[in-house]
Amino acid sequence: MAEAIIEVSHLEKRFGDHLVLRDVNFTANKGEVTCIIGSSGSGKSTLLRCINLLETPTSGVIRYRGEDIQSGVIAPGEFHSKVGMVFQSFNLFANLTVLENCVIGQMKVLHRSRKESEENARKYLDRVGMLPYQKARPAQISGGQKQRVAIARALAIDPEVLLFDEPTSALDPEMVGEVLGTMKSLAQSGLTMLVVTHEMAFARDVSNRVVFMDSGVIVEDAPPAELFTHPKHPRTREFLSRFMQG
Repeated sequence: MAEAIIEVSHLEKRFGDHLVLRDVNFTANKGEVTCIIGSSGSGKSTLLRCINLLETPTSGVIRYRGEDIQSGVIAPGEFHSKVGMVFQSFNLFANLTVLENCVIGQMKVLHRSRKESEENARKYLDRVGMLPYQKARPAQISGGQKQRVAIARALAIDPEVLLFDEPTSALDPEMVGEVLGTMKSLAQSGLTMLVVTHEMAFARDVSNRVVFMDSGVIVEDAPPAELFTHPKHPRTREFLSRFMQG
C-alpha cells in the first residue's frame, strides 16, 4: 500500500484578486517521482512554493505525514529539513565556496558540527560529480554545475522529499542533460521527488505519475504511459500536441 508523505487538500492561493490555485488536491507517495507539467502561468511553481511554505496558502490544507504543516505541530526548521527544494535560479551564495554552500545549511538548520557537515557535503558533492570543484565559487563554474551543487546542498540536509522548481529552465541546452542525469539517478535511488518541469521526456521516462495543470487546477493526474499515450482531457491533448510539435 502506498505511503502518503505529502497530502494537498482543497488548496487555494490568491494574490490580491488573482486566483492562482483553485481546489488543488493530490498526494505524493513515498519513493515516487511526480512530475507537474503545464503551460507557464498554470500555477505549477506556486503549488510547489505553497508546499514548501515559501507562499502561504489562502485556504486548504497541506499535510506532511498526516500533520498540517501550518498548524505549528511541526517547527518550520524541522519541516524544511524534511522537505528540501531546488530552485531554477540555483540560489547559491556567491561569496561562499561550493563546499561552504553545502555546509552552512546543515550547521544552521540541523546544528551539525563543522566536521560532520563537511564530511556529509563532500559525500553529496561526490554523488553529483562536483567534489573536484569544492573550493570553487559559483562564478567560477557553469550553470549546469551550479545546479548540481544546488542539488547536493539540498541532499546534504537529508530530506525525505525533494522539490524541484523547473531545475533546467535557466540552463543552456547543452547543460540540461547533466542535471537531468543527476535527477534520474536520484529517482532510481528511491528519493521522493516532486518536479515542476518542461522536460517532457524526463516526465515520460522517469516519473511514476504526471500531473497536468491548467489555469490553477489539476486537469489530469495519471501514470506517464497513460497520460502521454491516452490523455483523457481535451486540454491535456492540446498541450501535449503543441509541446511535441515544438
